[in-house]
Amino acid sequence: MSWLPSIEVSRAAGESLTAQIQRVLKREIAEGVLHPGTRLPPSRRLADDLDVSRSVVVEAYGQLIAEGYLEAVQGSGTRVARHLAPASAAVVPTLLDEGRVPTVRWDLRSGRANASHFPYREWLAGYQRVLQTARQGDLDYPPLSGVPRLREELARHLGRLRGVRTAPGRVMVVSGFAHGLGLLCAALPGLGIGELAMEEPGLLRQREFVLEAGMRPRGVPVDDDGLDVDALARSGARAVLVTPFHQFPTGVALSAERRAALVRWARDVDGYVIEDDYDGDFWFERRSRPLALQRHAQDRVVYAGTVSKTLVPGLRLGWLAVPDPLLAPLERVRARRDLGSDSLTQFAFAELLDSGAYDRHMRRLRGRYRSRRDTLVEAVRRFLPQARLAGPAAGLHAYLRLPRGTDEAALVAAALRRSVLVRGGRDFHGRPPGTGPALVLGYTALPRSGLTEAVRVLGTAYAEVAGRRAPAPARIA
Repeated sequence: MSWLPSIEVSRAAGESLTAQIQRVLKREIAEGVLHPGTRLPPSRRLADDLDVSRSVVVEAYGQLIAEGYLEAVQGSGTRVARHLAPASAAVVPTLLDEGRVPTVRWDLRSGRANASHFPYREWLAGYQRVLQTARQGDLDYPPLSGVPRLREELARHLGRLRGVRTAPGRVMVVSGFAHGLGLLCAALPGLGIGELAMEEPGLLRQREFVLEAGMRPRGVPVDDDGLDVDALARSGARAVLVTPFHQFPTGVALSAERRAALVRWARDVDGYVIEDDYDGDFWFERRSRPLALQRHAQDRVVYAGTVSKTLVPGLRLGWLAVPDPLLAPLERVRARRDLGSDSLTQFAFAELLDSGAYDRHMRRLRGRYRSRRDTLVEAVRRFLPQARLAGPAAGLHAYLRLPRGTDEAALVAAALRRSVLVRGGRDFHGRPPGTGPALVLGYTALPRSGLTEAVRVLGTAYAEVAGRRAPAPARIA
């Protein structure tokens, strides 16, 4: 069988054999049939397949290498050049199209993992201790709500750092936030709650997830003080999902007045608040970090957290601090759906919490991310002085408000042409946005030098879109 069956040559054609091979390879690369990095057959093998002289293939390969279509890597043969991307990948991806994002030099999407910060040694040591000390019962099917040791450690950890008021028996270990949200969406209808209010703007794919999980999502607007509780009350919903610490994507924090109003609303409607504390470990302001909303109404608030931002998203581990009336319904749902979360991972994370290794890891991580955010702030000041960052210095992404009238989509496209991948604020609106244009900048996956360069390129792209020359960088005092 031929290594490249799409290539056919004809000696009766009006062009040389070498030109025919070049033309077909260019077409297959341009149409995305041959992907960047695809290894091509050795020249001798392709020559045999096509029944041509090897020199014909060598010449074709050499010309395509010179033109940038192919690359010759010592020890790896000839491959399609890795910097090339299919023509269709030039389209800015949607939130539901993560698998088709183009390869770029600077990726400023939020939620990107930075595996270089993972505490490999501590995690391995924790796993080793678990395996060395595990008893027979520890390796059996885990309890539905999680192994007791981790639930105890989480109750202590959340109380100490977040002010969460709970007990080990009211903590449920889940396989990430989506898993916990799916369980809640299955349990709440049994309590007569069929709608879930959600922040607008927010994650659109999360709304689709809620709908598919059996509840009707209802958008509620967010302003500079966070969720509009008056609008929530008018929605008729009896459950709401909020990110009060650092709203996604706008970055605003729920004000003290709105927090109190939200608790009153939950009690008035006999409803529940799901508090998604997705990046609450990262507070960079000098003033004290706001405590969990749950501490003010542990009977009405489900507190949710994960290790996706503190360790890596691939480690599917999270938790819910659950009001008493919800615990039994959640366990009943879970008994029908799964047999609990991986117990070895639970024991290993309990080791990290108990030994203090997790606290030490978090101190290092906060320092690194604080430094990156400071770099981002300075880069925006220098290269995008027309824009401003919204919300407190917190979390792992920043919401950059652009001047009114900026063509957000054109700016995102112009940035992508310069190898910067960034999402516009409109990507997170389920309806025509009432807010102005914005960019959502994730800053944890790039080094500080990369952040500075990415924002500099964004400034150039903005100048192109705005129809004027880029402003001279502000002088550093």
